Amino acid sequence: MRVLVLHSHPIAESYGRALYHLTLESLTKAGHEVDGCNLYDEGFDPVLSAHDRHIYHDYPENTALVQPYVERLKAAEGLVIVTPVWNFGFPAILKGYFDRVWLPGVSFALNDGQLTPTLRHIRKMAAVLTYGATPMRAFLAGNPPKKTIKRVIRAQIKIGAPVKFMAHYDMNNCTEQTRAAFMNKVRREMERF
Repeated sequence: MRVLVLHSHPIAESYGRALYHLTLESLTKAGHEVDGCNLYDEGFDPVLSAHDRHIYHDYPENTALVQPYVERLKAAEGLVIVTPVWNFGFPAILKGYFDRVWLPGVSFALNDGQLTPTLRHIRKMAAVLTYGATPMRAFLAGNPPKKTIKRVIRAQIKIGAPVKFMAHYDMNNCTEQTRAAFMNKVRREMERF
């Protein structure tokens, strides 16, 4: 399976980057064709300009500035998102990726006000997230990243596709043991992906 792995942590020595590399290695070990998309290292521009917004609904013109990213998304059969959660949301670069790449004609069709998902070729999805917050604080805040993964994106990919959500909460109080246990969980899940 061709798996697109989206990553959005700016620090090369971070735990988040280690999770990204572990995800790539584990998926490769499982025999998948892996497309690692490290948005920071690739210099992805997350800013939706006035021009981008003016042509937002004009497919395929709306994809011109992000065509390589569109092609990678369209080629994917699996999707894994490896990212920290900051202020109960995705980092700006990842949010910008969704704004600029998941466009009309790419992730959905919009005809006469009727939205039709068009990422049905993605048959499996997983998320590997780290939170500074405890599970309770994330719950009380509504946990927008979890809802985006489990509700919004799930509705756009193949109907009934399995979606695995993994989160290491309370990174502010994590230990070497909690980090190692989470990495082991991620390794197991990605080798079974």
